[in-house]
Amino acid sequence: MQIHGLIHQFPREIKLLILTFIGVLSIGFYGGISFVNTTTTMHPNEVETHYLGNESDENAEIMKFKKSKNEILTIVHNHILSLSVIFFMLALMLATTSLPLGLKYFLMLEPFLSVLFTFGGIYFLWLGITWMKYLIIFSGILMTFTFVVSTLSICYQLLFIKK
Repeated sequence: MQIHGLIHQFPREIKLLILTFIGVLSIGFYGGISFVNTTTTMHPNEVETHYLGNESDENAEIMKFKKSKNEILTIVHNHILSLSVIFFMLALMLATTSLPLGLKYFLMLEPFLSVLFTFGGIYFLWLGITWMKYLIIFSGILMTFTFVVSTLSICYQLLFIKK
């Protein structure tokens, strides 16, 4: 069965459903990014402080404590499960686009690696492997980049390409 380019043949109501889903999904995703920016300022040392605390810093403006094992496991578990479903749904939609195959495969598969590296990195950071903060930031940026490119590509394919 050929699905490459099938998105262009979807009925209007399916296209509208996909556009609405991507719109609402993007609000949630960017809301999460805003939360990350607020809690960590997306700076390596702040990422470390967010998970490991800053109890030893007497000059800290805001006191933060190391996350408990239950907290860290909940964060990692919830994010890996939910983001896997989100990126699976996007990958299904991307599979039907007429994007070049290399780009399509990258956008479909890379987010799963970024999810593992980002949230696995958070767990290992919590265990005390502090250089993981750089992997967390890099993979988080890459995951966000692929989300943006994927959603914009799907919307562009739905709205502007007629076949």
